[in-house]
Amino acid sequence: MLHYFDVAIIGGGVVGSAIARELSRYDISIAVLEENPDVVCEASGRNSAVVHGGFAYDRGSLKARLCVEGNQMMDELSSELGFRFIRCGKVLVGNTEDDLRQLERTMAQGFDNGATGLELIDGKCLHSLVPAVNGAFAMLSRNSGILDPFLFTINLAENAAMNGAKFFLSHKVQSLERDKDRYILHAGGEDFSVKWVVNAAGKGAKTISDMLGITGYKVIGSKGNYLVLDKRLGPLLPMPVYPVPSNTYMGIHVTPTVDGNVTVGPDAVNTDDFEYYGVPAANMEYLRESASSLWPHIDRKDVIRTFSGILSKWVDAKGVIQDFRIEIRDDIAPNAVNLIGIESPGLTAAVPIARYVISLMLQRTDLKKKRDFNPVHSSAKRFAAMSDDEKARAIASDSMYGRLVCSCEQVTEAEIINAIHNPLGVHTITGIKYRTRAMMGNCQAGFCQMKIESLIEQELGIRAEDVRYLRESSWVLTGKMREC
Repeated sequence: MLHYFDVAIIGGGVVGSAIARELSRYDISIAVLEENPDVVCEASGRNSAVVHGGFAYDRGSLKARLCVEGNQMMDELSSELGFRFIRCGKVLVGNTEDDLRQLERTMAQGFDNGATGLELIDGKCLHSLVPAVNGAFAMLSRNSGILDPFLFTINLAENAAMNGAKFFLSHKVQSLERDKDRYILHAGGEDFSVKWVVNAAGKGAKTISDMLGITGYKVIGSKGNYLVLDKRLGPLLPMPVYPVPSNTYMGIHVTPTVDGNVTVGPDAVNTDDFEYYGVPAANMEYLRESASSLWPHIDRKDVIRTFSGILSKWVDAKGVIQDFRIEIRDDIAPNAVNLIGIESPGLTAAVPIARYVISLMLQRTDLKKKRDFNPVHSSAKRFAAMSDDEKARAIASDSMYGRLVCSCEQVTEAEIINAIHNPLGVHTITGIKYRTRAMMGNCQAGFCQMKIESLIEQELGIRAEDVRYLRESSWVLTGKMREC
């Protein structure tokens, strides 16, 4: 089947979804082609979930400029899109004279980048902010924060869909060619004819760039491993704690989450395998030992899960990491916006990146704004966050609110069913997990995963063999044991 659209966005992660949402302000047809069954399968859902201040990036760089813009608009985005964001601040902790000099340089760079709320604080102030930290002084970034990376990405995508964008999940782009004044893309067994292409493919961006004829970029993978700690430790960590940064790496840090857990990581391991997300035992121990020098509350018994993420970094011939590249090469690929090296701070900068992309398009075409664009994503309050009176009213209105599916996170059957019928049509196990927090508690799905699998079957009328965990190749069940 051949689909006609004005724009095809390749990649539905946080940047692709932000571009879709910002483009849906205009009267154009938008297709988002995402190779996975959901929009948070890769780096967008596998990161530290920190809203950065903008001080860690080279003066005059796009990373610095767009990071500062993203930081400044995050309160408004949180209000519009209904994801949790806490402007809790963060500290970069030092102990030596060399540490102090480096923090002074970092702060000066931050001021030049337009970052605000930066100051050097002594040990007394540091320990009043984070009593359990080990350190003699720190640089405080008051405007840094933490967010829910899953719902940030999902709600960007769902808001884009509400405003007319079409998401084609499990549609990996396999070929792309120029046909007169349009592009023809083959993805997911279907063909798409479009006027514009936006390459927001993340880890696959180099492949798409090569398809466009924009060759020569060297991209490496940097894998970061993490530990997730029990919620009981959350009250001991009111803000992220970082070591003094090097020139290229922010170091292993300890970060609270908006839901009360603590994450430890990431390390940084170069890799050419962009598919393997396992966390080796040696890396787990290295994370624990390294971070304990900053925050001595990391015990093996409190680790409830591990995860990892892989960033695609654009490097030069000497291996030096480069800035974001957001370009239109009119001589090679007209009407194609090419994004290369969109790594950290891509989560913070996602919406400014989207607006930058559109600014390049507007230099070459006229786009008419819609009058009926709705920037608001309405999200129901989680049962776990309701007062007793609110819970009673919810149960009275829908008895399924009275049936707990996930006891650890207090997620009800009503919330699971609502998530199954999400606007993007996602029905993987992790798709429900990211939308509800079911399976994120201490038992890590030990008691609720199969209940959720059964509800997916019932609600969608599909076979057990058709339910997937995360990707098309990740079966939950392959058949009944007595029939095998």
